[in-house]
Amino acid sequence: MSSFKPLVSSSFSYETLEETLDVKPKGKRLHIGIPKEIAFQENRIALTPEGVSVLVNNGHEVVMETKAADGSKYTDKDYSEAGAQILYDKREVFKAPILVKSAPVVDEDLPMLQMNQTIVSPIHLSAMRTDLLQSMMAKKITALSFENLKDDSGTYPIVRSMSEIAGGAIMLIAGQYLGSTNSGKGVLLGGISGIPPTKVIIIGAGVVGEVATRTALALGASVKVFDNNVYRLKRLQNNLGVRVWTSVIEPKILAKQLKTCEVAVGAISNEFGRTPIVVTEQMVMAMRPGSVIIDVSIDRGGCFETSEITTHQRPTFTKHDVIHYCVPNIASGFARTASQAISNVLMPLLLDVSENGGFEEMVWHNFNLREGIYMYKGHLTNFYLSQRFDLKYTDLNLLIASRR
Repeated sequence: MSSFKPLVSSSFSYETLEETLDVKPKGKRLHIGIPKEIAFQENRIALTPEGVSVLVNNGHEVVMETKAADGSKYTDKDYSEAGAQILYDKREVFKAPILVKSAPVVDEDLPMLQMNQTIVSPIHLSAMRTDLLQSMMAKKITALSFENLKDDSGTYPIVRSMSEIAGGAIMLIAGQYLGSTNSGKGVLLGGISGIPPTKVIIIGAGVVGEVATRTALALGASVKVFDNNVYRLKRLQNNLGVRVWTSVIEPKILAKQLKTCEVAVGAISNEFGRTPIVVTEQMVMAMRPGSVIIDVSIDRGGCFETSEITTHQRPTFTKHDVIHYCVPNIASGFARTASQAISNVLMPLLLDVSENGGFEEMVWHNFNLREGIYMYKGHLTNFYLSQRFDLKYTDLNLLIASRR
């Protein structure tokens, strides 16, 4: 058997193929729907009239349910003048390919969701359920959560803004409930000449804790901050530019400080799961009558053992003679400021999505956007959610790569 030799002819020319580069697609016109929220005491709106105006002027279509922005004290007229189309039927709003919501998806929304729709909204883990996720998966929804959306500096801009609002609001709330008219101690939250300053304990040195500390110091209060992360305590000192009394969370030291304080703030953040309880019922019982507890971490279960969820309508209850303020979503009580903060992040994001040719194309180019996506075309791409609700997890990077 003769061995086969390949034929090489001088008449052939061998050239390398050009490398095929990824070409960004042309811009895409977006059709955005903003429904009126009916749950979670939600007063915020995800896009302000100013934000809508920029989107409309860039050639996009925005439809909005009537009175959707009443909670933020914006009128339908504000939005129609900005170029949005006001609709009186919620189902018509839900026909938009992109939905922008300021509250999570609820049961009432499910029948109106469209196949292959994109939803931009918060995701409240405490209210999330398996059947909600399964219904969204069946409709091949792509879902983006506010909380996990990252910016170029690696931080979460919407979470940070909401935390700043909550941190600034805490001391205003505390000052209100310390007053005699609200059965408080009748103490002014601030420094008056010749009178010892009001004592504030803040547990948690994250964004909420830092802004609350800054506000309390500006009012003239004496502030003591607890956190188990020494790096966070150092960062707090550096950011404030003044030396504040700080400590790791050591139960005996914490109990001693709580005994003599007027205001105690729980601002511990926990990325996943429930916030740990660091203040026991015994510690609360030892606090002064008329003092105020504000548990900001109630969103994730609360860090005071005596905390129970309250509402904006009935924000406080008294237990062991201590006033407890445990309203989740404090930022919604300052809805207009919160709406402006959310709109400042979402409006530029939607313009970027358009320039990149839609969400599918932008996901391919933008790693920060991938952080925010917890469901992609019906596939659950958030590992924590899949573990918690025992649903199938799919890696987003593999999904995107398989579609190229």
